[in-house]
Amino acid sequence: MSRYAATFLSIFILFSASAAVCAAKVEKADCPIRFAVIGDRTGGAQPGIYEKIVAEVERLKPDFAITVGDAIEGYTQDTVSLNKQWKEYKDILAPLSMPVYFTPGNHDVGADSATASTMRPVYERLVAKTYYSFDVKGVHFIILDTGIPESSDKLPKEQLDWLASDLKKNQKASYTFVFFHKPFWHGTLALGKPDTLHGLFRAYGVDAVFNGHEHNYFSGTYDGILYTAVGSSGGATDPGPTGLLYHFTWVTVDKKGISIAPVKLGSVLPWGELTTTDLAVTDRIVRIGIDFPKPLGINEDLSVVDGEVIVKVSNPNPSQALQDTLRWTLTPGWSIEPSKAAVSVPSGQSAFVKFRAKNQKKLYPVPKVALRFPFSKGKTYGREDVLLVARKAYAYRAAKPPVLDGKLTDKIWQKPVTRFFAPDGGPAAIDSTSYYFAYDDKTLYLAARCVETKMDEMVAKVTARDGGLFGEDCAGFFFQPDTAKGLVYQIYINPLGAVFDQKITVDPDWQTASDPSWNGTYEVKTFKGAREWTIEAAIPLAQLGVTGKAGEAWRLNFRRKQKRLNTSGDWQVPISYDPRSFGRLVLVK
Repeated sequence: MSRYAATFLSIFILFSASAAVCAAKVEKADCPIRFAVIGDRTGGAQPGIYEKIVAEVERLKPDFAITVGDAIEGYTQDTVSLNKQWKEYKDILAPLSMPVYFTPGNHDVGADSATASTMRPVYERLVAKTYYSFDVKGVHFIILDTGIPESSDKLPKEQLDWLASDLKKNQKASYTFVFFHKPFWHGTLALGKPDTLHGLFRAYGVDAVFNGHEHNYFSGTYDGILYTAVGSSGGATDPGPTGLLYHFTWVTVDKKGISIAPVKLGSVLPWGELTTTDLAVTDRIVRIGIDFPKPLGINEDLSVVDGEVIVKVSNPNPSQALQDTLRWTLTPGWSIEPSKAAVSVPSGQSAFVKFRAKNQKKLYPVPKVALRFPFSKGKTYGREDVLLVARKAYAYRAAKPPVLDGKLTDKIWQKPVTRFFAPDGGPAAIDSTSYYFAYDDKTLYLAARCVETKMDEMVAKVTARDGGLFGEDCAGFFFQPDTAKGLVYQIYINPLGAVFDQKITVDPDWQTASDPSWNGTYEVKTFKGAREWTIEAAIPLAQLGVTGKAGEAWRLNFRRKQKRLNTSGDWQVPISYDPRSFGRLVLVK
């Protein structure tokens, strides 16, 4: 077993001799502590990035390093795959000459009970306990497990009790640092709301808190406690509003107190690089800065229905006017006139700009429009959005309900959707796929035919409701039946007929929140043939809050995941919870 898979008892022993000598000297700066906090590697790991972060940390030679979680992609119950992923991760860390402490992330220990039942024991065997504490030179460090919970008040009582006891026993530490993966405080303290963990931290004198998960750097001070969300050290991300991309964070503890700095490409940036106030403005820029009130309609042959494009520009900055030029970046087969337009929008207001678009029956990639928004004094945020388009699929009225046997023999299944795209907008690499839609006054009917040229390599093991079947072969749907309501329904079905579903709430700023506890009622039948698998499903419309009426146009997106090819075929790209990116399901007679 390598030193990175050893228990943390051995790491503690490594420090114990010097800790006794230096504990009393921390405040005199005779023995300052310097350590690196490394951000997420996964959630779309970018090849080679984490390795460069590791190399940079090694060059700076901190006393030790601490991760904030998501070291592997995980989300699997395949122990062979987990062992392989952890070996790969430890090999990446091999250049580090200092001890490394690990914080578990949802990708490491599982985001639900099904995956956690396998992943957590593997983590504890190969890495460490999921929550624990240790001391370095009189400074106390606490690691917590936030893999499954989505808020601090959902943490298991056992862990909260342990935390309170550990904090109480270590109140005499020179400083106390706490690490956990998900920055719950961003949705509580930053909004003026109470937070269970913060109450404990304040009561027992915690000095600083570090997190990951969001893949973006931001910070804030609450009741004297320094909160820092470390951005991506290798997981998929976009540049933050100040241009900060992949980085790690450097922490120094000496006679002057605690110093925290994000490090990008070898340069040290100020801790207040992006404040929570800045983040609130840029979050709104991302959600509402550029919008398309009416997506561009797309015909079945992928040509434009009506070329009018309306861009809504909103300026959420509370004190600065927006003055810039809106510019289009065209893609092959597309033209937009004019190609640019000057925009001036007062603080807190919106403006509408019109364009004309044409294409040559080529859909993806669609053109992009870009604009720079002021978000803080002397700082602007370049925002780029793709042109929103809307394909149409058709649900045909059923004179009588189909016989649900999974075999798709009823005449109701007509005019299937067969054209799908890869997640990047290129040609789909999946085997031939056909989706069908029908309805009556009370029910929506779905069907899918998924050709699989190697049926023995099809992946379908999950049978439990709301299990991790989205990591297997499956058919997935996103519906917004009532476009006036902020409710989206996600339904995934695998070849065994297992269902994963959830309700997604969309607020007026297009921010989404998922509720996986929501369960719909369906009748689902599946069938596996020699070279294909098929599904039929009946969904009562009452649970979606609508009735089937000809002429209605629901928002819709859908996809097929084919695990053997490790890809998906998507009807509209990108797949998102945001219903603005959906196409339309038209109910016809």
